[in-house]
Order: sequence, then structure tokens, then C-alpha cells
Amino acid sequence: MATRTKPRIRVGIGGWTYAPWRGVFYPEDLTQKRELEYASRHLSTIEINGTFYGLQKPESYTKWHDETPDDFAFALKAPRYATNRRVLAEAGDSIERFFASGLANLKHKLGPINWQFATTKQFDPEDFEAFLTLLPKTLDGLTLRHAVEVRHESFRNEAFVTLAKKYGVAIVLAGDSDYPQIANLTAPFVYARIMGTTEKQGEGYSKKALDAWAERARQLAAGIVPEDLEPVETKPVAKSGHDVYLYVISGFKERNPAAAKALIARL
Repeated sequence: MATRTKPRIRVGIGGWTYAPWRGVFYPEDLTQKRELEYASRHLSTIEINGTFYGLQKPESYTKWHDETPDDFAFALKAPRYATNRRVLAEAGDSIERFFASGLANLKHKLGPINWQFATTKQFDPEDFEAFLTLLPKTLDGLTLRHAVEVRHESFRNEAFVTLAKKYGVAIVLAGDSDYPQIANLTAPFVYARIMGTTEKQGEGYSKKALDAWAERARQLAAGIVPEDLEPVETKPVAKSGHDVYLYVISGFKERNPAAAKALIARL
């Protein structure tokens, strides 16, 4: 089989179990145990949120793998026990337990790991680098992709971007939110979370906004930072293809699947 070289743009949502989606995204008569099966046929990726709150069973990862199409991908939010701590350098045990809990059962459907930090967590260069050294590069033969979601203004500086590049870690791109936006390409992939859906729009966003995000995704996949996004000023990097993982998160959650589907249609 030929190796795929063209960048892939994936679009999805956070989780798949949400009662208000019934009759809006899911058919009324769909049983709950088939929600992931259904969602994975209409989206190309899902960010699993439950892993943020506690370890999942190996059997769960196997089940999620088996219920989804062959070209589907999961992103996982890493456990809060690793990121919500004063000294990040001491997160080793939590990180090891997480990766030993069965993630490899997702096989090739294992996408990026999102390490989300509290809004109060400030950038400490030495401690943050110590944390990045704890992140494994592979797991049972699978290459791991790491992204860091930092949400304090102190991270908007060149030292942090340089550190992310050094370790090949993506900086989560926050779209349509109050969080600091750091639209720098620091890894071979892009991890974007857009949070601006509203109740007023049937597809969560206006047609103009959906067109804009689809075009931004295309540019990011080509290794170009769109002019209307906000990177930290650093030395320019050579353009190259990037896989893009774009999640419609937060906002008016009832509309998130519709927005994701609308973006997929445009792409």
C-alpha cells in the first residue's frame, strides 16, 4: 500500500454523548450505544474528554477502535492530574499511568494528545521544558503526537514557541475565544479548537464564518499561518504540509456537530 503524503484535514467535536444532540444530530430512534458509530460516520475525528477526568479501561479503547471507520482518528485530552499541578516536572508518574492504560488499543486511530493547562498556569521556561521531556515519542510502535493547550497570557512569548518547536509539540490554536491565541506552527500537525458557535445560527456559525475557517484550515494544512490569526513573532519557518485536527468545541454546544459537518462539506 502506498504511503499517504498529502496533508489531511480532519474536523470533529468534543465527545459524542450529549442529550441535546438527540433529534438534532442523532436520530431520535438511535440507541445510545450506537452514538459513536453514527458520529464517526459523519465526522472524521472526535476529541475524547473523559480521559481528562480519569483513566479509561483498555477494553474501552478497543471498543472505540472497533466501532469506528478505518480512517477515523481520536484525539485524547490528557489527564488533569498531569497538568493541574504546581511543579510540572513532577508529573512523570501520572503520565506513565496514562500511557499504560490502554491507549495503544486504538492502534492507528490514535491521534494527538491534548495536554490542557489551567487558565491560571503561567509559563515557567525551566519547569515547562522539564514537563516536555517527560512526554514519550512512541507507544507500542505508534508515533505519538502531543499538543499543549496553554491559556495564560504569559505563554505568548518567543521563548515558549521556541521550546514547542524544539520538542515538536503543537500549540493548540484557540479560535473565537477569550484565550490567548498563539497561531505558530511548531509541529508537523495543527491542533485547532474553535469555540464560537451560537444559538442564532442553524449551523453554529454564519456561512461567512464557516467559509473563513475552511480557508484557514486549508492554509494551515499548506504550512501557512493565515493573516487573520495571531502568531507570536518568531523567525519564519519553511512551509510544509501539516495534518490539521480541527474541533468545534464549547460555544453553543447543541450546534457544534452541525458546524463540524458544514466545515467538512466545504473541505
